[in-house]
Amino acid sequence: MEYKRLDDTLFVRIDRGEEILEQVREVARKENIRLASVQALGAVGSFTVGVFRTEEKKYVANDFSGNFEIVSLTGTIDRMDGNPYCHLHMSAGNEKGEVFGGHLNRAVVSATCEMVIRTIDGGIERSFDGQTGLNLWDFGKNAD
Repeated sequence: MEYKRLDDTLFVRIDRGEEILEQVREVARKENIRLASVQALGAVGSFTVGVFRTEEKKYVANDFSGNFEIVSLTGTIDRMDGNPYCHLHMSAGNEKGEVFGGHLNRAVVSATCEMVIRTIDGGIERSFDGQTGLNLWDFGKNAD
């Protein structure tokens, strides 16, 4: 992975064989990102995405492997317990044009991934919400 910062925006190239979430967390730590929006495109050879079952308060994961183009990768970087927290969703299409997606758990780059991370002044902390079973933005908690 390599990246370049221009003002409030980081341009990140994630390379073949690298796992996307690991690299985003690494950039967030190095750059001390407290709040940012993320968008990306590229190609992956394997990925795991989940769908949240609200009644059960759990994610169901789906694994895919093959040749996939990232159709959309979007989300946020914020903080939970003082550490970077990445909430990303990804959709990827195969050779037939079928698209699969959901909450991103893991994705290994097969060619490249070009990502734009736009940092935002301030910070938002997350806290676990027992009612939903999710880590939600907690606007009453100080993220500094």
